[in-house]
Amino acid sequence: MRVLSGTQPSHDYLHIGNYFGALRQQVALQEKYETLIFIADFHSMNSVRDADERQRYTRAVALDFLACGLDPAQAILFRQSDVPEVCELAWYLSTVTPMGLLERGHAYKDKLAQGQSANHGLFAYPVLMAADILLYRADLVPVGRDQKQHIEMARDMAEAFNRTYDAEVLTLPEPQILDDVAVVPGTDGRKMSKTYDNGIPMFASEKQIKQAVMGIVTDSTPVEDPKDTKSTVFEIWSLFASADDRVEMFKRAGAGGLGYGDVKKDLLRRLLEFFAPMRERRAELEKRPDEVENVLLDGANRARAIGAPILDEVRRAAGFRTCT
Repeated sequence: MRVLSGTQPSHDYLHIGNYFGALRQQVALQEKYETLIFIADFHSMNSVRDADERQRYTRAVALDFLACGLDPAQAILFRQSDVPEVCELAWYLSTVTPMGLLERGHAYKDKLAQGQSANHGLFAYPVLMAADILLYRADLVPVGRDQKQHIEMARDMAEAFNRTYDAEVLTLPEPQILDDVAVVPGTDGRKMSKTYDNGIPMFASEKQIKQAVMGIVTDSTPVEDPKDTKSTVFEIWSLFASADDRVEMFKRAGAGGLGYGDVKKDLLRRLLEFFAPMRERRAELEKRPDEVENVLLDGANRARAIGAPILDEVRRAAGFRTCT
């Protein structure tokens, strides 16, 4: 069973929402499946307009995955841009993809609503995403329920190509809905997102992490009054607490006398302890940039070994000369 997952390098850090929402699940895949994880630097061109920033963000994502336990001997970790076959496949798919399918894309509408300028790259984003999946004949693509549409669109494109050229060359992927992912609130109460700049980084300096934690928005309930344990600070704190710890803390909150500042201090302590081993691994890897680069290049070679023969089948079906 082959599983594929990707992460866009759109910032110089991944936050705890990325970790609990996707990264830890992506790393765990390597224990059960043939796993490919790519850093979607082509996709980042819709939001990152500086070449040096893109390279820095891409390295940061690679470091984060390796620090969080991804084993390059088990999983294939690579840069999307190191596999040029994906762009060729995206072109073939674009010629059989109806405009209406792309116009119905939730992500496109959401980006426009957020004020992002409309361009062809943003509009055709699902085509490149489909190519990312179909190039490797991925059986499963782990996604949250809000991303299921992307997999459905990839299936539609694969079916359209197979039907057009009367050849079953593209495998229809299945979404693996991640029901156990946490939707982590940001410091302002909205979903934690780089777009909103409300994240708590995993691997920034302790000063920066402290600043983010202490900046979590709370209400003006006096210390002596009971606290709402469904508020943002308690939701984030709960990610790092055991069931027994939550019972005890929520009891204190209900009784009154517990300040939000005390909860934030305890959250900071737990967060730093939780990520300490990963921070240490990341710091060591950061001293060995050539080693990290070799992991990505080796991953790209392994990914191309899978994808190039599949692309040849696509080329042959469409009437083009094969390359291998």
